[in-house]
Amino acid sequence: MTPKIAIVGRPNVGKSTLFNRLTGTRAALVSDLPGLTRDRKEGEAELGGHPITIIDTAGLEVAAKGSIADRMRQQTEAAIGLADLVLFVIDARDGVTATDETFARTVRASGRPVVLIANKCEGRSSDEGFYEAFKLGLGEPVAISAEHGLGLGDLERDALAALGLKPKPRAKPGDGGSESEENTGAPERPLRVAIVGRPNAGKSTLVNAILGEDRMITGPEPGLTRDTVASDIAWQGRTIRLFDTAGLRRKAKVTELAEKLSTSDTVRAIRFAEVVVLLLDAERGIEHQDLSIGDLVTEEGRAIVIALNKWDLVESKQQALKELLRKIAEGLAQVPGVAVIPISAASEKGLDKLLRAIVTASEVWNRRVPTHELNRWLGEALARHAPPAPSGRRLKIRYMTQPSTRPPTFVAFCSRPDALPKTYQKYLLNSLRDTFDLPGVPIRLNLRGGDNPFAPKRRG
Repeated sequence: MTPKIAIVGRPNVGKSTLFNRLTGTRAALVSDLPGLTRDRKEGEAELGGHPITIIDTAGLEVAAKGSIADRMRQQTEAAIGLADLVLFVIDARDGVTATDETFARTVRASGRPVVLIANKCEGRSSDEGFYEAFKLGLGEPVAISAEHGLGLGDLERDALAALGLKPKPRAKPGDGGSESEENTGAPERPLRVAIVGRPNAGKSTLVNAILGEDRMITGPEPGLTRDTVASDIAWQGRTIRLFDTAGLRRKAKVTELAEKLSTSDTVRAIRFAEVVVLLLDAERGIEHQDLSIGDLVTEEGRAIVIALNKWDLVESKQQALKELLRKIAEGLAQVPGVAVIPISAASEKGLDKLLRAIVTASEVWNRRVPTHELNRWLGEALARHAPPAPSGRRLKIRYMTQPSTRPPTFVAFCSRPDALPKTYQKYLLNSLRDTFDLPGVPIRLNLRGGDNPFAPKRRG
């Protein structure tokens, strides 16, 4: 019998958007107007190779008996009764509301397995709401963005586990199937890669070289590219979508309206990319503006690969590379181990190495550490170097979890988060990188007060 999954939550948290994403359709109407969905809607989906029925429901609201909202609630409660699994959705940007808490109790009382979803987690503004979700008593939340298709792989993993199902082997490229990164029944999503850098670093030439055709206008004049242009390539069974962007200059030098628009378009491309290639002109070396672009990329949480273009024109290559690596290590200390690939876009050299580094960076950016391994590492890290004891009171870090990937994000529950020194946090981050092989991507470490949220509660 096909398992049924009910998506529930208060109005306007993104239930219908998630329904459409999982079913690969636009069957459910989506709008900022709350209460648009009133009836149960069913659709077919596939999770891990298993057919699933998804039920979209009306928003849960506290309402007067007999009202439309009350009848909508009854429809939703009926869907919960039919479901083998409930996806309880909150809006992470709003945080946990009283309505969320009320209906979390309803879902818990149903006895149905539940996966808690913190939706709209595409920005840093959602962090606080994500952590608040722990208090709903529905387990560890899954951070997703239904609108942007982020975190669906994590959702699939937890949903299958809650249903007691294991993913079926994925079809290999060329045998009639599709190998989907998120594997939600929708077509494979291309790996989104933005090519960025200062004007005239050779971005359009690089894209043309990878595509094998003169798709972009190139020339010695800086600023030829104004729009962000997307082009797809197939490489070793993987679809990669390249975004050629306008060159980024210091704000003080950006004066023309067209260039201002181009700059904002490039920043937008960075925010929606998964991997960003920072292209340097190897003859000019690395400059302050290059490091500023690198800072922007890591601040946005994107994986980064550095390509040294025009490498064939560099003399004393060994000495030049050593100096460039030193400057990159100093200037981008927040992402140690970033891949640095010498290339020549004009002569099409080093392109396979660059593409391989891009795919590897994407894999690291998506890496998840099992909770038991993470806490075993935490115990060893604390034993090697205990937290300090400000004012004579020892700080205690009791538990750690990884709520999301893209980039890898970790939460540590400790006794006094505000008192944990930055130097000790850096020690933990460096140890995390070394132990779990996380080079060249931003890592988020967030501190929360309190005990392990999943430890048995003491009776007293």
